[in-house]
Amino acid sequence: MLYSKINLRFCSGKGINVKRTFFSTPVITPLFRYFFRFYLWVLGWRVKGCMPDLPKFVIVGAPHTSNWDFVMFLALAFVLESDVRFMGKAELFRWPFEGFFRWCGGVPVDRSKHHGLVEQMVQAVHESDEFRLVITPEGTRSRVSGWKMGFYHIAKEAEIPVVVGYVDSGTKTCGIGPTFTLTGNMEADVQSIKAFFKDKVGINPKLTSKL
Repeated sequence: MLYSKINLRFCSGKGINVKRTFFSTPVITPLFRYFFRFYLWVLGWRVKGCMPDLPKFVIVGAPHTSNWDFVMFLALAFVLESDVRFMGKAELFRWPFEGFFRWCGGVPVDRSKHHGLVEQMVQAVHESDEFRLVITPEGTRSRVSGWKMGFYHIAKEAEIPVVVGYVDSGTKTCGIGPTFTLTGNMEADVQSIKAFFKDKVGINPKLTSKL
């Protein structure tokens, strides 16, 4: 079997010291956590699973069909007490907003550099003691016929696993699924990852991509 279930006894994602973000700031983080728990309860959504007890991995987030996906994944990160990261254009991280976007978990990516996005993210992984990167492989809220493979190349080059995160409006659940250890056979690996999402329906069902 391609994926291996990781020991999930520790759902907090704590342990290794990292620079504080709004996922790990005293006073502020607990307030956000209570808010998102209440938010999900009001909407009737449930959270399933928990983050693997691993310091570094790529989280593949799907289906991506609405701006509300971002809110749901924020809620998921706070409820599961995980300090996650996302990629952002380097232009967003200029003064006076650099500190704010880094505090939000952003990692700047400079597309003008000779080395590409994958190399920059792999370097960021290697320079960090703890790094959980969220990527939406569909790359857009529109319905698509295929995924962008950046998440795979980052995980493969950095030698870290891929974890699946999902929203499913059909069951009103969001959560964390299995952990995949990549074999190097990209086609087989990606098909196995996609198989997990086959029965997941996006918040905007009409835009849910066929996998």
